[in-house]
Amino acid sequence: MTWIIRTGPRRAGSETAVTAEAGLDEVLRDLPTWAPDPVELADLELLLAGVYAPLPGFLGSFDTAMVIAGGRLADGTPWPVPVTLTVPAELTGAEKVVLQDPEGVPLGVLTVTESWREPTSGGHRLAGPVQALRAPAHGPFHRLRRRPDEVTFDGDGNVLAVATREPLHRKRLGQLRQVAEQLSARVLVLPLLGGRHDEALVRALLAVRRELPEGAQIVPVPLPVRDADGTVTAERDLLLRSHVAAAYGASHLLADGGAEGTAIPVVVPEPWGYDADVEVWRPVARIDPDHVQAELTAERLGELLDRGEPVPDWFTPPAVATELAVARPPKLSRGFTVFFTGLSGSGKSTVARGLTDALVERQGRNVTLLDGDVVRRMLSAGLTFSKADRELNIRRIGYVAAEVTRHGGVAVCAPIAPYAATRAEVRAMVEAVGDFLLVHVATPLEECERRDRKGLYAKARAGQIPEFTGISDPYETPDDAALTLDTTELSTDEAVDRVLTLLVEGGYITGD
Repeated sequence: MTWIIRTGPRRAGSETAVTAEAGLDEVLRDLPTWAPDPVELADLELLLAGVYAPLPGFLGSFDTAMVIAGGRLADGTPWPVPVTLTVPAELTGAEKVVLQDPEGVPLGVLTVTESWREPTSGGHRLAGPVQALRAPAHGPFHRLRRRPDEVTFDGDGNVLAVATREPLHRKRLGQLRQVAEQLSARVLVLPLLGGRHDEALVRALLAVRRELPEGAQIVPVPLPVRDADGTVTAERDLLLRSHVAAAYGASHLLADGGAEGTAIPVVVPEPWGYDADVEVWRPVARIDPDHVQAELTAERLGELLDRGEPVPDWFTPPAVATELAVARPPKLSRGFTVFFTGLSGSGKSTVARGLTDALVERQGRNVTLLDGDVVRRMLSAGLTFSKADRELNIRRIGYVAAEVTRHGGVAVCAPIAPYAATRAEVRAMVEAVGDFLLVHVATPLEECERRDRKGLYAKARAGQIPEFTGISDPYETPDDAALTLDTTELSTDEAVDRVLTLLVEGGYITGD
């Protein structure tokens, strides 16, 4: 067995082989392990590849505060975004931690130089340099992903990069060719992975390779959107894109707006439009104003895809349109999740079962019912009713619902799900692959107690059931529900009809 250790971007002759006889595998076996979240995992890959140079690893508290406040490290080096690692409390005393991918493959070792807590969330974080154990092998189109030192261009001169989360439509392709010609530049396309449809994005870019300047290279880069804490503005996102492009050898970055302090110059292309008279895209300055066709906005494009209507050829090449339709299928065939939440006895299970039957009867869709009691027996047997286990139960429901949604089915879920943060986790899982609709069954506590056939509320008030939602444990009322129902005055059929109306108005089912 041989491990390869790299302290930065790989250069010829820089590898140091450490064999099992040297004891590294035994050391690894004794170290604690941790699988970072998707953003942190992407950061780890870019740190190990040298894309984030001069950063040697994850930032400490002072550097992080300085980056958030002023876009610079504590030593004054410009850096646009915080690169941090959140861990569970039990790891805060570790001296070294093996960082691994979701499948448990060790990717690198973090040498801890600081353990600190994020002031707002209170989350535990570790800082320190990282050393590589092996190249990551996860993610779509991994064979196309390369380190900066593996990307080379023939000859000298400018390299124009476009770092994008969207396919290149005809307008952008024309602008890219124009600017590349003006700069006498080779072209580097950097699809930024970490969105909902990474595979479709890369396929769409590969589909237009022949329309790019000769010799153009396409190199996917793991760079998820990182605005959860509100610290990464559009300007800072552009700064990060410029840094990544520069690391890959680009001399210029094509973007629709500039910012101060970019790692390389940003080129903003002149406005282009579609000349309906001669049916070509070209600079607006060369088009008769009466012949400029109105843009196809992102909202309008989404509407076309939701209805299953064709995307016009003047807007994007047919191969790209095909990938758009794969990534965003029509709503009538798209997977989605209806997630009911409410107190015990609110009627959510009854309405969920009625909705499931109605969907099967009306649409013939593949529908999976994930009811709280059934899930407890079949999916979460052995879990207690502690807060931690209840949250785990909801995450399991969310994971199954996301898989059903991913494959074009309909998941109907009916747990209590009292905590807003856990519901948000489930929403994020599902929305990564389809659509999520939250239904709050807001039947008052008094009515839920009156209906209590199992005597659970009475036992909870007597102290026989600890941490019972609504009595000794809180229910966090959702503020993001697509529909709110009170079954005190509604029959089951009336409640089901209201959910069906929501789905019809949303375009998920027909009104038949």
